[in-house]
Amino acid sequence: MNEELLMGNQAIALGAIRAGVSVVAGYPGTPSTEILETVAARNPGDIYVEWSVNEKAAMEVAAGAAISGARALVTMKQVGLNVASDPLMSLAYIGVKGGMVIVSADDPGPISSQTEQDTRQFAEFANLPVFDPVSPEEAYEMIGEAFDYSEKYQTPVLFRPTTRVCHGCASIQVSEERRTIKPEGFIKDDTKWVIFPRTSYLNHLKIAKRDPILADDFSAYSRNTVSGSGKKGIAAGGISFAYLQEALSSLDTDCKLFRAATTNPFPEKLALEFLDGLEEVLVIEELSPVIERALLRLCGKHHLSVKIRGKLSGDTSPAGENTVESVKAAALNFLGLPEEQVDKPQPPELPIRPPVLCAGCPHRASFYAVKQAMKGKKAVFSGDIGCYTLGNAAPLNMVDTCLCMGAGITMAQGIHRVEPDTVNFAFVGDSTFFASGITGVVNAVYNETDIVLIVLDNSTTAMTGHQPHPGTGRTMMGEISEKIDIAAILKAIGVKSVEIADPLDLKAAVAAVKQAAEGSGVRAVIFRSPCIAVTKPAPAFRVDTDKCIGCKKCIREFGCPAISIRDGKALIDGSCYGCSICAQVCPVSAIKRT
Repeated sequence: MNEELLMGNQAIALGAIRAGVSVVAGYPGTPSTEILETVAARNPGDIYVEWSVNEKAAMEVAAGAAISGARALVTMKQVGLNVASDPLMSLAYIGVKGGMVIVSADDPGPISSQTEQDTRQFAEFANLPVFDPVSPEEAYEMIGEAFDYSEKYQTPVLFRPTTRVCHGCASIQVSEERRTIKPEGFIKDDTKWVIFPRTSYLNHLKIAKRDPILADDFSAYSRNTVSGSGKKGIAAGGISFAYLQEALSSLDTDCKLFRAATTNPFPEKLALEFLDGLEEVLVIEELSPVIERALLRLCGKHHLSVKIRGKLSGDTSPAGENTVESVKAAALNFLGLPEEQVDKPQPPELPIRPPVLCAGCPHRASFYAVKQAMKGKKAVFSGDIGCYTLGNAAPLNMVDTCLCMGAGITMAQGIHRVEPDTVNFAFVGDSTFFASGITGVVNAVYNETDIVLIVLDNSTTAMTGHQPHPGTGRTMMGEISEKIDIAAILKAIGVKSVEIADPLDLKAAVAAVKQAAEGSGVRAVIFRSPCIAVTKPAPAFRVDTDKCIGCKKCIREFGCPAISIRDGKALIDGSCYGCSICAQVCPVSAIKRT
């Protein structure tokens, strides 16, 4: 055993390796990304690891491995589970042979997501077991147990760490032992692996019979616990249970505790043991009232006179993250204890720092070029998920819609059908183009829709940490692969006008957009310039203060965070990446390379 300081995602990865995982597939998305990256980095050499083109593809790759008897792991964030839900819902009916764990990292807050979603609710919807780790240390052990349950019941299982578990760090005893599993291989059986309607019906009946058995099994699962005594009880799950333990450690009070580590199927027998003798229960959880509803149902089913309080009763917040402080306040109020009055010096409030595109980011230049080309014209700019969502911020104001990955392309088509006199632009990044953009472009070509597609090709998946994708020419394991050309794909699917432009050449970029805007049908401009994080910077720029007239055009129109005003003159700081757009914008040529 070696003690290592690990992030929760690293712990999950090493736990999966220890458990004998053979195939790992996923799509990058905070807070889950580091799981797959750690498996790749610590790969003993016999694990197949890939960044799939999207979560649906990852789910299906892992499913193929699992029905062949291998242990398979899929990684994604909570909104990625939406993308993967089509195969997952059917896979829940078909089942698996080898253990299959789907990590869906939830993001309460949300900190870096479009939505607050609770994977525990998805588990109930999909009829799948779900595991909810409380800490990085537990996640290391629990991932192996999830594989065991998956194989025991021949079903995929969901594993639901939240952001604070994923990105929290802990010292963990890492075992050098690794379980060895020899896959049996795929055994043909069209009555099992082919999902016909009759098969689904029969398998649904099997799931209905299985769930009470699994619920009893979960009642004996060591991580579902009941402790303490008293007339009042508190139930919690996930990281909230850790917060609760910390909050109660300083309180001298009798209170019964219930920790629900697996909420579907709900461990009813253990929950009834918890409810026995109680008058009132407070439920603390993120995000949805999953445990709260389960306890309410249980009280109704068994005619128990126990008052259940939580999100539904307004005793805890219906949205956002919990903290030790918020949990302690809720517990003190519930237990009728006075709030602690401690005079502590309060730190100053942190300044509000909205996220911005990096200094030198080619996306800023791309947005600016489109904005300049469309001055005075009626246009709508449909955006997408990625760094370039930040194009909505002033002074660019170039993202009018943002729904989900790839949706900008299809939403632009819908807007066009209502406002055909509007020039409809759809922005998409190179990674997102492969993940979910191609279908939308095919739809536009097929239905002869007038849109201008702007592909922001910065040669990486920048938002989640610069992972490779099909357009980079290399795989997750560093192998050289066929580099898929976005321009060639667009031409192949019928986009007749495809221009490639350098967004850092402002004049040429504006001209390319103007030409595309004047056409009809689906027109595409690919702005190709590498992310500043994957390329060396060009020489920085400086301001000739003798020439600068203090017009602030470089700030007012372009908004690069490397530029500020001092003593009425523009000033470029050390974060300059040498993109040159500010020099091209300056009306008096006061900005020059150093």
